Amino acid sequence: MSIHISAMEGQIADVVLMPGDPLRARFMVDKYLYGAELVSQTRNVLFYTGTYKGRRVTIGASGMGCPSIGIYSYELFSMYGVESIIRIGTCGAYSTELSVYDMILAEAASSESTYARFAWGLENDSIVSPGRATEVIADTASRSGISLRKTNIHSSDIFYRKDPALPAIANKYNCLAVEMEAFALFANAQELGKSAATLLTVSDVIPTHQKISADQRETALLPMMELALESTLAI
Repeated sequence: MSIHISAMEGQIADVVLMPGDPLRARFMVDKYLYGAELVSQTRNVLFYTGTYKGRRVTIGASGMGCPSIGIYSYELFSMYGVESIIRIGTCGAYSTELSVYDMILAEAASSESTYARFAWGLENDSIVSPGRATEVIADTASRSGISLRKTNIHSSDIFYRKDPALPAIANKYNCLAVEMEAFALFANAQELGKSAATLLTVSDVIPTHQKISADQRETALLPMMELALESTLAI
């Protein structure tokens, strides 16, 4: 049905959870989904559909960066009838207001990326999370007593940079953390009239060099995964 996703019509649920890593997607499926079916493995980007507490859900990887999630989220929204995408991933904290393991819910994503401008003619360099998915996640966290920080985030096209100073756009919009995908996801959802959210776990605090080790990540990300899955029950 699309160039980059080989699932057939009806094989993708109307809500999709998108970690960046295909292996993290498979980990979530094995741990949480019932009756899961591998519906696409083009380029080894794995998509599975199954049920969570009776709710049909698809979990698939987005890859890294705005161009990658831009392709996958567009095809999911426009070719498979997906109504909501929740990106789940890690982020770096720009501020010591945040600590490793903190969970962040993005209210808006700001970026120097030209993605929104050249894809959709949107001149905004900050895009509010479209639709109701973000509100549902916040409500689910509140009912469950889960601590969640709502903030603006910076979606950067650059992972390694020469200048260690806080990027101007992050300062402009008071972004407390940085990741690489939410801006394109939000741009696509806004243009297509869909819902999108980004839920993140702080994996490192940039000013202090504090970080979650590779061994710790498997368990450190479980609360975020479980919150995202619980939120699908109300979307």
